[in-house]
Amino acid sequence: MNAAIGRRLPAWEVRGFRQLTLTWVFANLGDSALYLMAAVWVKDLTDSDAAAATVFIALGLPALIAPFLGALADRVSRKRLMVWSMAAMVPIVLCLLLVAPTGMFWIVYLVVFLYGTMGYLLAAAQSGLIRDLVDDGALGSANGALTTLDQGFRLISPLIGTALYVAAGPDAVVLLTGVSFALAAVQMTRVRVEESPPAPRAARGRYLAELGAGFAHLARTSPLNRLSLALVIAFAAVGLLNVTVFATLDQGLHLPASALGWLVPLQGVGAVVGGVLSAMLVRRLGESRTVALGLLMVAIGALPTAGTSLLLAVIGLPVIGFGIPLVAVGFATLRQRRTPPELQGRTAAAGNVAINVPQTLFSIVGASIIAVVDYRILIFIMVAVVSAAAVLASSGARHEVPAGVPAGT
Repeated sequence: MNAAIGRRLPAWEVRGFRQLTLTWVFANLGDSALYLMAAVWVKDLTDSDAAAATVFIALGLPALIAPFLGALADRVSRKRLMVWSMAAMVPIVLCLLLVAPTGMFWIVYLVVFLYGTMGYLLAAAQSGLIRDLVDDGALGSANGALTTLDQGFRLISPLIGTALYVAAGPDAVVLLTGVSFALAAVQMTRVRVEESPPAPRAARGRYLAELGAGFAHLARTSPLNRLSLALVIAFAAVGLLNVTVFATLDQGLHLPASALGWLVPLQGVGAVVGGVLSAMLVRRLGESRTVALGLLMVAIGALPTAGTSLLLAVIGLPVIGFGIPLVAVGFATLRQRRTPPELQGRTAAAGNVAINVPQTLFSIVGASIIAVVDYRILIFIMVAVVSAAAVLASSGARHEVPAGVPAGT
């Protein structure tokens, strides 16, 4: 069975990667359920939409310290860092058990902030660990497999979390998440990997230069610089799309806000399919063209949300979902291939900042103007900008270096 899977998924032939995949299953089990449940919980405790929305702000704030987390991931053993980070999440998550007895709902914000911080730290460490586990030719399949896992659990975890929250209360979701991270930490200790050593202290230079090294590498390495710029532009525009969701439901499709509960999983289905096919597309098209195709799918899928046809919107959501993993896997694979081992954590963190910070900032901009600007205009702007970013991403294809050529050449 492993041989059959290995032919389709080269990374699966590596024992350490199989062990890492099982770790990721445990880590994802309670992942999406927690922060979505936390927002619902705060809403129930306070009856305030603003208080509930603050949960997502707390989750997004750690993006501002991602460069520090990436630098840490490049200084120490990434395997040990992941073990201790997952283990630390157990007592952090269990602090939520104090909310009901004390009524101090602000604990939720603190826990979610720390939860988001650990997420960025794990992402930075995992990027370097994958690079150490598999060779260039298997990077696409490794990233595709883990992205498919992420998207699959994002599809089912909210359903599990919501059902558990309704049936047994928030403490049951908290305990599930705590147990999940404990199992992930234990499984992480079993991952067999020969890690590349961190850069010597003298080679890292001054701390500010060390923090900025990931951004500098993305900026000077072609075609990573083109892809990074394309993602900054594209995800800033996607930030505008985020604020049009409820206007689309209400004014365009004449649906209640609760319809989001059955529309979002449609995007998740497309994301799972995109994750499954992403490695094959990277292998056939190359990373830059795969990212370009993913961005184009996001733009095409978003266009029907400016209309009034529920059927077209239902068709468009899986198309958006399909495109997102192509972007994530294509960019991650090229970034890992073209980055020296000692810079993996910092470039992963820099990539996360490039995606998340512009998206958050333009979501704020969109929220401030949607009351005076027709939501359809924002959607058309988003479609045009993301399409232009796809063209920019595809232009980097001629600068790609084949797999197997050392990073930095």
